[in-house]
Amino acid sequence: MTGFVGLHVAYIVALLPLIVTGGTEGDLPLYRQWAQDAVQGTWPIIDFPWVYPAGALIPIVGSIALGPYLYQLVWLIMMAAANWLALAAISGARLQRRSAYPAAWYWLLSVFLLAPVSMLRLEGVAAPLAIAGLVWVSRRPVVAGALIALATWIKVWPAAIAAAVVAVCRSRWWVALGGLGASTLIMVAVVAAGGASNLFSFLTIQGQRAPQLEAPVATPWVWATIWEMPGARIRQNYELATREVIGHGAMAAGEIVGWLMIVAFVAIALLLIRARMTWVRGAARMDIAEGQLVVLGAFALTAALIVFNKVGSPQYMLWLAPIVTVGLLVDPQRWRTPAIWMAITSFLTTLVFPIFYMPLVRADPFAASLLLARNALLVVLFVWSVQALWRVARARRADEVAPAVPATRPSRSRVSDPA
Repeated sequence: MTGFVGLHVAYIVALLPLIVTGGTEGDLPLYRQWAQDAVQGTWPIIDFPWVYPAGALIPIVGSIALGPYLYQLVWLIMMAAANWLALAAISGARLQRRSAYPAAWYWLLSVFLLAPVSMLRLEGVAAPLAIAGLVWVSRRPVVAGALIALATWIKVWPAAIAAAVVAVCRSRWWVALGGLGASTLIMVAVVAAGGASNLFSFLTIQGQRAPQLEAPVATPWVWATIWEMPGARIRQNYELATREVIGHGAMAAGEIVGWLMIVAFVAIALLLIRARMTWVRGAARMDIAEGQLVVLGAFALTAALIVFNKVGSPQYMLWLAPIVTVGLLVDPQRWRTPAIWMAITSFLTTLVFPIFYMPLVRADPFAASLLLARNALLVVLFVWSVQALWRVARARRADEVAPAVPATRPSRSRVSDPA
């Protein structure tokens, strides 16, 4: 509790000059404008296609409840409430008492390392909801399904968690019931308001863009720009308010990784089903094995969405950090070293954005090297998760698979929730 209070108070104090003058930071100026337009009668999704799913309207418009002047403060309070929910779920895990404390602290560390995006973008809402949903899959499956669905309707990526749960967990039908209930409420509200034609516009609105500057697939064209190769450059996409790379083959590469993402996602899902049929069924404690497998599968699926994606933003690290946090809760021995890698990845991400972002836009070699290191670590984490999942899928019993990474000491924690 001390760390939670200290971190969020420090964040509010740091932004206090902005708050008292009615300002906003990060993506919040854009969010506030959308909220003000909505209050005046022009709603995203209802009146025009939107880059985000409909659930994102809840935090974006909800933060203007006390007026535009206090938008920043209300947003920070909402982020604090979401993080409190995540920590409450972690600390309430029944048989993970030993691992709950480091897992909770790891989440606070992740929020701190990714501070420019963890408290100023929509992932700051979706990520804590995903943590609570993962932890409660066994004990409160209907609530877990509703939370995972709500997180998905805010930022899409928790659909990977839902896929892992469906592939692995015996409670999948109860989870699906909660998810269906939450999804139905959101969809009915949008359709009733007249936004049926734009309900899924977020799936296609970015379809024709070039690879984003920070995406792993953009790496060759970033360095081609640095080396002043013909046709390669970094440009501003004014419609989407982001930087992209262009050059020979860049658009084709963006299309190819999109198909590779689908292939990787399906292959990982099949591995998960295989692992459930062999490793989980042969485990002495199926609930423990389910919990460990669903987190590993969720990480591999989510990492595939990042590695094989032509869009790459700093907040994507908040897709992975929540799963690592739950991994430390349910299987600390396996996840200890990947957690360190993830923390380094988060730190490098913040160095890239916002600290060295403008030099990167100007094709600075040092800034590009930081980005290269960050993206290389993302690939390493993805490969690790697939390798670990492959070993689990080939095992006949849970005791045949040791952690895929070395640990400093064996874990004594037991797991009840499949997280």
